[in-house]
Amino acid sequence: MSNSNDARFSNKAEAFEASDDIPTHAIDTATIGDVIQQRFGRRDVLKGALAVTTVSYLMGGAASPVSATTGGTPSAFDFSELQAGIDTNHHIADGYEADIVLRWGDALFADSEPFDPNAQTAARQHRQFGYNNDYVGLFKIPERPDNLLMCVNHEYTSPEVMFAGLTASPKDNDLAEITAQMVDVEMAAHGVSVIELEQQDGKWLPLITSAYNRRISASNTEMSVDGPAAGHPRLQTSNDPSGRRIVGTLNNCAGGITPWGTYLAAEENFHGYFWTDEMEEKKGKQVRRKKGLGGTQADSYARYGVPGNWYNWGAYQPRFNVDKEPNEPNRFGWVVEIDPFDASSTPVKHTALGRFRHEGCECILNADGRVIIYSGDDARFEYVYRFVSANTISDDRESNKRLLSAGTLSVARFNPNGTVDWLPLTYGVGPLVPENGWESQAQVVIDARLAAKALGATPMDRPEDVQPDEQTGKIYVMLTNNHKRKDDQRDEANPRAENHFGHIIEMTAPDRDHAADRFNWQILIKCGDPSVAEVGALWNPATSADGWFASPDNCAIDGDGRLWVATDQGKHWNKTGRADGLYAVDTTGEARGTSKLFFRVPVGAEMCGPCFTEDYKTVFLPVQHPGTDGTEKFPGFERASTFEDPATRWPDFDDSMPPRPSVVSARKKNDGRIGG
Repeated sequence: MSNSNDARFSNKAEAFEASDDIPTHAIDTATIGDVIQQRFGRRDVLKGALAVTTVSYLMGGAASPVSATTGGTPSAFDFSELQAGIDTNHHIADGYEADIVLRWGDALFADSEPFDPNAQTAARQHRQFGYNNDYVGLFKIPERPDNLLMCVNHEYTSPEVMFAGLTASPKDNDLAEITAQMVDVEMAAHGVSVIELEQQDGKWLPLITSAYNRRISASNTEMSVDGPAAGHPRLQTSNDPSGRRIVGTLNNCAGGITPWGTYLAAEENFHGYFWTDEMEEKKGKQVRRKKGLGGTQADSYARYGVPGNWYNWGAYQPRFNVDKEPNEPNRFGWVVEIDPFDASSTPVKHTALGRFRHEGCECILNADGRVIIYSGDDARFEYVYRFVSANTISDDRESNKRLLSAGTLSVARFNPNGTVDWLPLTYGVGPLVPENGWESQAQVVIDARLAAKALGATPMDRPEDVQPDEQTGKIYVMLTNNHKRKDDQRDEANPRAENHFGHIIEMTAPDRDHAADRFNWQILIKCGDPSVAEVGALWNPATSADGWFASPDNCAIDGDGRLWVATDQGKHWNKTGRADGLYAVDTTGEARGTSKLFFRVPVGAEMCGPCFTEDYKTVFLPVQHPGTDGTEKFPGFERASTFEDPATRWPDFDDSMPPRPSVVSARKKNDGRIGG
């Protein structure tokens, strides 16, 4: 919900998404679009987007002629494809069933109060499942091997459908209706939930008596800080002069799981939570200032989009007001490590992994014992990063929990010849020297975006999940979209300069060495409707009219090495006429580049990252902000959703309940592996 009274947005989710539309730096290095065209040739790609020769070329020679009408492609997935579309409910492929596991407000503890959306308080919310569930991580419990320990991120809040009485449009509601009590509830609804699950009659249910259960929030969970920036003056505040103790985590989008059994929660759009009292005139109206703040940190503020003013927390909580606590924004945008097996443990913010809008932090153990973390910076024209630990894994779990404290953070430069160079963000190396204003490694990690730009990294089309495959050495980069790429970054034969639909890049680590300085890369798919020539989509021709998608966001690789992709079109789903969902994507053989729709979400919702159980018989599917995005385009509804009048009341379909973000579990009816 914007203080700019912008009528383009009907809710905070849409406004928050749009905040990533505006690049925070000038693009003076080759974009990924430029590199793709240098490598493949604009005219050749466009003319042959669906031709076998182009498919084979872009897919590394693995694709071969397959008719989309014969069904002769030997896909690795054996389910009957779901029909694309959009309505008020979720849908799953034939032969599968989906159950609701946890909803916003569900009890996590035996003493949790019943959920009452009309009487929600911070105290209640701290004992209940949080809002807008995103990344899911699963752990086996040694003493109860049939149960699971599940960690879930709670990314942000959608007050328009959380609280009664709020005005639908930001044009009429300049955050003035958001009270201090609502802010307290919002802060309590952020963070992470840890909950034990047990199976009853084949269904996964929360075990609210478990000693492992825990709520981590933005308002009352203290965290420690390690790595190069710990204790640095730019992390010091009036409440924490040490710069080593931070209260809370927020906007936790995707994440990761470490080999030693801890959970990583990535802090993404932290900039939107910061607020200023300063006003300026814009288009004849007084609006809250967004630029020209930060004093000696002005360049950093501008590069990170601080303050975003998307929440009014700073009106009631001084630490989120940059006029009062100018260093507080530096304390967010990190990766947080949580020990799910110790509910009393202190989470750790690892500054060695860099500060930016982490979409996720996917983890893989290299053959030499070092730990690798991949992460995308989720904004247009931002970068792909990699962290390599300085030390190697051991049999000592406590020692392993320090592996993310030191190592080398690098950023990717995609070269026209199909290689990727990893450029180290190391103080004293290359341009990161005192002569250029760099004073320490702490400054490098705090301002990782500025350092990456100085190194000449490739600006990407909104990099989100970056998922490594342990079996093949492949790494899949989800590039959601970038309609802001301008004409001068393409020629007339490339209609994807305004990239509304996104694409997926496949990187290959040489000899499966994820610490190597140079990888190879190629395009897996270019998203969008392949039947519309000007879209310039690239799929295996066997992909059906239901199988293509737009805006890849999160992904997972199952036990058979198959790729599953979740999409997030935001309010622009009307450009495709279909809800977001989970798609099964072939990456090898003749079927490479073929996609099939497995699950789709209700109107206004986002499909977040899937997570499979160890036996691959269940996949957990987090569904975010149902009934919010783009509801003005929903046929028959055609207005903004509110608490009293939502586009859907999924998943309860109870007139006394608003729509509730929920985690869904899906399984095969005959108890087989998901996808076959």
